[in-house]
Amino acid sequence: MSTAPRLSDLARGEVVGTRTVTFTRADLVAYAGASGDRNPIHWSPTFAEHVGLPGVIAHGMLTMGAAVQLVSDWAGDPGAVVDYGVRFTKPVVVPHGAGAEIAVAGVVKSLDEQTREATVKLTVTCGDDKVLGRCRAVARLD
Repeated sequence: MSTAPRLSDLARGEVVGTRTVTFTRADLVAYAGASGDRNPIHWSPTFAEHVGLPGVIAHGMLTMGAAVQLVSDWAGDPGAVVDYGVRFTKPVVVPHGAGAEIAVAGVVKSLDEQTREATVKLTVTCGDDKVLGRCRAVARLD
């Protein structure tokens, strides 16, 4: 179990952490069932290619959730994340077999002593592609 950071111990530019997450086609099917998003672009290569995609793609919300997990783990409590926003920039194509890996890295962008909040800039890539842009989370720390 991680120890929550103290705002007073943080500095702008400090690395929050990194993680790699792998999505397989089985993960997409499980997420589709849990979320109710059964769009065939997430499980049918024929359909995905028919609508102009390069193949089956991961759900955007699945990618977002995997990225923000870095911040909630770092903060020590998912409830500490009080704001989160992204812009989808590229799809995460999930080939059959090994799947796709996303890399997530977080850096402290700003600190607010008055609100006790740290803003974390997240960089989320799949291969050479940035898949989430303007990705930032705000965590309220004790």
